Order: sequence, then C-alpha cells, then structure tokens
Amino acid sequence: MTAIADSPRLSLLARLRDPAAWATTADILAVLVASSLPWSTSLVAIFAVMMLIAMGPFLDVGAFLRSLKRPICAAPLALFVLALVGTLWSDAAWGARLYAVSPTVKLLFLPILFHHFSRSRRGLWIFIAFLVSCTLMVAASWIVALDPALTLKAKGVASRGIFVKNYIDQSQEFGLCAVALAYPIVMLLRAKRIAFALLLCLLALGFIANMAFVIVSRTALVTMPIMLAVFGLLHLRWRTNLAILCAAAVLGVTAWAASPQLERTVQTFSRDYQLYKEQGASTSIGERLEFWRKSLRFFADAPVFGHGTGSTRGLFERAASGPAGYATAEVIGNPHNQTLNIAVQWGVLGIIVLYAMWLSHLLLFRVGALVTWLGTGVVVQNIVACLFNSYLFEFTLGWIYIFGVGVLGGMVLRHDEGAAGKDPDSAVARGDEGR
Repeated sequence: MTAIADSPRLSLLARLRDPAAWATTADILAVLVASSLPWSTSLVAIFAVMMLIAMGPFLDVGAFLRSLKRPICAAPLALFVLALVGTLWSDAAWGARLYAVSPTVKLLFLPILFHHFSRSRRGLWIFIAFLVSCTLMVAASWIVALDPALTLKAKGVASRGIFVKNYIDQSQEFGLCAVALAYPIVMLLRAKRIAFALLLCLLALGFIANMAFVIVSRTALVTMPIMLAVFGLLHLRWRTNLAILCAAAVLGVTAWAASPQLERTVQTFSRDYQLYKEQGASTSIGERLEFWRKSLRFFADAPVFGHGTGSTRGLFERAASGPAGYATAEVIGNPHNQTLNIAVQWGVLGIIVLYAMWLSHLLLFRVGALVTWLGTGVVVQNIVACLFNSYLFEFTLGWIYIFGVGVLGGMVLRHDEGAAGKDPDSAVARGDEGR
C-alpha cells in the first residue's frame, strides 16, 4: 500500500526533474498566450509570466548568455536599456518616466523566445493556435455585428462588430492571418492539393470579408497590400505575381462596390485631411499631422539623446495652443509614429537602435520557406503599421511582434543549427515543420 501511495508522488517528482516536461509546459503556455492575444490582455500577461517561469528551471544559462551577442537579441535589449537610462535626463515626473519604460519590458522576451524555440519542435503550434483563435474572433465579430447586445464593449462600438478590444487590433490580426495564408495556399496549389488550398482560400476570404463588410482600420488597408507585395517579390514568379495582382484588383473593386462600410472608411482619408487644412479641426489625420509636425520640432531641439524617457506628454502640453476641438490644442503622450516616439525621447541614438532591431529581424528571415515568410510578414506589418502609430509599444500588436519574431526566429535558428550539424535531429532541418 505504501508503494502504491508513493507512486504518484514519485511520478510527480520525476516530472519536476524532467527538462522535457518543463519544455512541453512552456510550449503549452506559449500556445495559450497566442490563443489569448485576440481576446484578452490580462490572460496574455498571466500566461506569459507562467511561460517564463516554466522556462527557468532547466535554462541553459551559458548558451543563453552567448546568444545575447547576436544582433537579433542585442538590439531589443539595447532599446530597453536606453529607455531605462533615458529616465536620467528626462524632466518628467518619475511616475511618468517609469510608465514610459514599461512598454519596452516585453522586448526582453525576444532573446528568451529565440533561445527556447531554437530547441523546441512545437513552434508552429503557436501560429496554428493564433490562426484558430482569430477565426473564432471572425465568427464573434459577425455575430456582434448582427446582434450588438452580445458584445462586451459599449453599444456604439458593438454596432461595428467589435466583441472585445478594438477595431485597430482586430483589423491587424485579421490582415496578418489573411496575408500569412497566401504562402501555404500557393504551395498547396503547386502540389495539386486543391481541396486543402480551397479551404485555406475560404478562410483567408473570411478574414477579408469581415474587414470589407464589418469594420477595418485604415492602417490595415495600407499594410496588407505592402505585405502581399513583399510576399510576391520574395516567393513568387512574375506570372504568379501578375495573376495575384489582377485577382486582388478584382477583389478590391468588388468589395468597394459591394461594401458601403469600406467606401466610407476610404473616403475619410480625404475628408479628415480637408477638415484639418481648411478649419484646423481635430480629425484623425489632422491630429497625426499635427503630432508629427510638433514631434519633428521636439526632435530638432534635442537630436542626439532626445528629451528623455516619458518626456513626450510634457512637451505636447507646453506646445498646445488654440481652443479645444482644434488639432493644435491636442495633448498626447504618443505622437502616433514609432520612429518619432523614440526620436523625441532618445534622439538619433534611439532611432539607430530601433532600425538596427528591425533590420536584424528582417535579415533573420531572408531565406524563403513557410516559417521565413511568416516571420517576414510579422516584421513588415510592424514596420509599416508603425508609420501610423507606436504599435511596437502597444500591448496587443507589440506582443504579436514579440511572439511572431521570437518563435519563428527560434525556428529559423534551429534550422540553421541543424544544417550546421549542431542539431542533427532538428525538425526544421528535416522539413517536418514545413509540412
């Protein structure tokens, strides 16, 4: 009886001492993070911390520390350190300085994800989980558009098909999924696996239809064509690119003709600009232009090291002018452009670190395959979207970048190590993860 009673205890102890069990737990928690991204900020934070704890007990500290020398790891670490050190020359309150450091903390996860998923064979689990989760969100968005009472948001927001979070995050998630599916669709068609290719086509069209007929952000309308163009240039023959261009044009014209919602979204570009130029009105585009103009002036005042971490809002408060309702009177702590956000706080030094990080991550995904295409898509989406907001520092879209680059980058590193003979059992090197 004693032996039977001790058996579960011994099994638990053996599992606690098993590195493979901890690695599997970390992978499952990473799947939960990816699944939670479209739905909840709290769950993402909770599962991310739990994942970090699960990676800790059997972390190969020596190998991890050596990996920090890679530019893909060093650049995000440098951006965090710069934000931390930048508090020393800021004139903002200490609460504002530390609050401005917090968006850069998630950059510390990148080296950890690179290290873990260069050893894990479950990287694609994360992206399948994200795709499934976004597919469920499409269904929820349509349901809420038909019956706004079912939303968790305010009534006015719900009428636009938003179940949780906001339409900007939702549009970027749907756009990323739709474009990411392009590569497997093309590969399946080349392999004559028509039924599966058509299934993924229907899934991609489901994301696009929701953005056309329910709600879409203007940023997504800009980022999606650029992501698709990059995909075509890197992975497709010119005839295939021409066919996709014609298909996209037909699809765009059809959506424009059939969707009043899409037409109104596009028309707001010119309307908002005219209201700003003629009346100085505080429209979305007018505010951005005003924020950018003032930010460039702030940058010119302190071009090398910037004004310090958390200084942005105070600068805008001192530069505000005119009556309420005018763009010149708006005060904000985020100039709606990632480069300017960093330039105001940390000057040219910050810009160099930011672009070094983006470039190193793009170069990481320079070889064509499913994993590298997905990674390229994540980086390109972030770079383009960051022209219109500081999405790297936002919660949901920032975490999408961290997890997308971190997990896929780890898979690429695993492939490279396998090809070099350091990891002969590499699933990526054998092609298992691309099947």
